[in-house]
Amino acid sequence: MPYLTAPADTLRTAGGEQLGFGVPGYAHPLLAPAEWAELVRPGTPLHWAVLNIAGGPGTRPDPHCLDVAGRLRNARERALHGEEPDDSVRACGGRLLGHLDLAHGGRPFDELIADARSFVDWYRVGGFYLARCPTERAELPAVRRLTGTLHALLAESDSADDGGRLVLGHGTHPHPGYAEAADQLVTFQGPWTDYRWSQVAEWTADYPPSRFAHFVHGVPRTHLDEAMRIARWQGAGTIFFTDRGGRSADGRSGQTDPFAALPRYWDEIVSRIGPGISE
Repeated sequence: MPYLTAPADTLRTAGGEQLGFGVPGYAHPLLAPAEWAELVRPGTPLHWAVLNIAGGPGTRPDPHCLDVAGRLRNARERALHGEEPDDSVRACGGRLLGHLDLAHGGRPFDELIADARSFVDWYRVGGFYLARCPTERAELPAVRRLTGTLHALLAESDSADDGGRLVLGHGTHPHPGYAEAADQLVTFQGPWTDYRWSQVAEWTADYPPSRFAHFVHGVPRTHLDEAMRIARWQGAGTIFFTDRGGRSADGRSGQTDPFAALPRYWDEIVSRIGPGISE
């Protein structure tokens, strides 16, 4: 059992908010057509999926990415505004997020905003995933400036309902102040061998599960139940578990990115979580 730093009675458990998927970034639709198609299958418990083209929006609109963006947007519209919005077997209600690489604080503000505008103008994204987000307190003002500007950009567009969603891709627990800078934080990203003994920061108990996401690779099928128990105990409302493992030497997405393809037990984990419920 993983060691938990927060008192047991403060941890969020099963029976609260339903778990759902956050997809850190499937491969290009030409390489992963089945993966993108699964995200709009009725009942898929999708919270959001990240669109990443060459580390950002690319240099021009990609017709294949335009297609998957439109499919996800239409599925969300059906989920939120369909004739039977309470139907538990309706289309998924997930958002499409544009991938912005912060390079641990190394990328210029203007460059990030330019990428964000391209995502909004071309793909009408419903928010942004801020990959390689800094974790230290010293970088917090710069991240707050960025997320404030991104929220304003989304508010000006017609692509993001409810003001859109911003997810900070730390991959570990950041300074607590980051919890007020965005809608959700990725507080774990790594292998199952680390996750099963991972700790949760005590300050996370002050927030609901909808504020945290965990991405774990190398999870054996036989340990799926245990992995989902850990996510619930540690208060994560959004997950992506896969039995795939490995990553390219430079850490970037590619054919060895474990999150670029469907886990081999996709149907099983979808059935364990249950049909999607719109946000």
